[in-house]
Amino acid sequence: MKRDYYEILGVGRGAGPDELKKAYRKLAHQYHPDKNPNNPEAEARFKEASEAYAILSDDEKRAQYDRFGHAAFGAGGDPFGGADPFASFSDLFAEFFGGDIFGSRPRGRGRRGADLRYDLEVEFSVAALGGEQALKIPKHKACATCNGTGGERETCSRCNGRGQIAMQQGFFRIARSCDRCSGTGQSLKRACNDCRGKGRVETVQNLTVRIPAGVETGIRLRLTGEGEAGYDGGPPGDLFVVVVVKEHPLFERDGTDLHCEVPISFAQAALGAEVEVPNLDGKQKVEVKPGSQSGDVIRLRGRGLPRLGGGPRGDIVARLFVEVPTKLNAEQRAALEEFARISGDDVSPRRRGFVDKLRDLFE
Repeated sequence: MKRDYYEILGVGRGAGPDELKKAYRKLAHQYHPDKNPNNPEAEARFKEASEAYAILSDDEKRAQYDRFGHAAFGAGGDPFGGADPFASFSDLFAEFFGGDIFGSRPRGRGRRGADLRYDLEVEFSVAALGGEQALKIPKHKACATCNGTGGERETCSRCNGRGQIAMQQGFFRIARSCDRCSGTGQSLKRACNDCRGKGRVETVQNLTVRIPAGVETGIRLRLTGEGEAGYDGGPPGDLFVVVVVKEHPLFERDGTDLHCEVPISFAQAALGAEVEVPNLDGKQKVEVKPGSQSGDVIRLRGRGLPRLGGGPRGDIVARLFVEVPTKLNAEQRAALEEFARISGDDVSPRRRGFVDKLRDLFE
């Protein structure tokens, strides 16, 4: 007796198209005759799985099978009416493998060239504001002498120009890509003197890539068609430029915000002052309030980095750092000692709070 189609594919009766397709793909790869030569059992399982999927993937035939079982297709349960089942199964292969049936290649289509990667180090200013960078890319390009054909070609004598060779293996007829012409249907009669039949030559190409404003390290820029030349007339690959941004001597990047540290003197912090804060365009003067402390922040809104793809710019976040002098001359020391005497217990609220907590802890 023939096994249940759902049982063959290992799916439930409510399985959808994607689940059916996934189950059949797994079985087709597992039991394909090319992977199991001279194995009648694997050939039978392959045929069984293909038949099950051919029925269950067809809405009309599936409805008949769900209602009547194998009897829906006559006394013998043959859904193909005695016809060659390969004609039906080949459509399934084309659906799954895009015409590339277990290694075959459609006639007349060459192989695509390889993609290339280029790591490009750019200055911080270029990454921030955008600009253009010149590149020199070593790669293969199509031979200009033979237009990438490799030389004079003729109809392949092995496949007679079809690009494929049909093989009978047990129950199935399998079409394979011709090993002599690589599926193109044309073989090389006389090699090109410049590329020696390869269809490609080594070169160094000069390119210019546009760096968009706001890029950061790791961003990939894709240059379509600027990779390696294809084989046998196939399309070229792509060039991926991976950006590496150099560090800035003053700024640290946080998304679109730029952080920096601005040192000020003790006197500037206590009395207030006008200081210069750096930005991408130069410097900007800002007021420091009297009594400023280390760690206080000055924010310049909209003066940071552009947002990649558009949107508001980030900010510059300047953190104040109060410098304490490490060496004092006699006059400076005398002035500070007088300041300390005059101040007495008149300390800041922050220090007063610390002293109170310290006293409570040890008393």
